[in-house]
Order: sequence, then C-alpha cells, then structure tokens
Amino acid sequence: MADVVEEPSYTPAAPAQELVLTQELLNQAIFSIQDVYRTANKNLELTLLDQEIQVKEGEMILLVTGSIQEDIALKMKPELVGLVRKFTGATTFSITVQQQEEEPDEKGKLYTSTDKLKFLREKHPALMELQRKFDLDVDF
Repeated sequence: MADVVEEPSYTPAAPAQELVLTQELLNQAIFSIQDVYRTANKNLELTLLDQEIQVKEGEMILLVTGSIQEDIALKMKPELVGLVRKFTGATTFSITVQQQEEEPDEKGKLYTSTDKLKFLREKHPALMELQRKFDLDVDF
C-alpha cells in the first residue's frame, strides 16, 4: 500500500485593506511621533514636526524655511515614514518637503528705546494716559 501524501492547499491571503493617510489620522498620531524624537533628543527634527504639517490626498507636506531645515527633513524622511505607518496604520502616503517663504515683518525692528516706546503706545493706548497722568519723562 502506498501512502498518499496530501498536498496542502494554499489559498492566497486577502489583500490588506489600503488606508490612505488623512489629516485627522496624522493629527491623532503626531504627539506620539514627536515623543519618539523627543526621547531620542532629536531637537532639530522636533522643530520641523512642531510646524504645520498638511496632508492632501495622501501626501504629507512638510513646510520648511531654509536649506538647513530642508536637509534635515530629507534625512529624516525614511524614519518618519516608518513612524507614520506605525502610529496611524496608513499604508498609502508620500512625504514631500516644500519650502515656504518667510514673511517679512512690516513693522521693522525696534532698535532704539524711542522706537520701542512708540510701538508700545500704538499697542496699548492707555500708556500715553499713564505717562501724562503721572508726569513721566520719556527722554532717555
């Protein structure tokens, strides 16, 4: 009598459900991701993660302000992909780095004490009244 060996039948596993990254998923996981960088004392990366991160159609957009931040973002991308997958469960997303322009300050720098006082008077009109009421000398 010959032994009949049964071949095991292999059924393909059902394909995993694709989960596209959304802003809500990222917002829920961002504190955990930041905590990983915080415990590793990666402060430069933390600075990038503290800025606004946008998610549009499965694309995570890191906004940077300069070439140094851009280099840091490009170096941290592979690790960040793993962390986002781990904490959000998202399987479909990409990370892009986008430079944003720094907005110039319309008021300018306040260098002299007179400039500082003028700025504070505009911001707090009651300061002028206090100056007059207590007869304060502002020439310094």
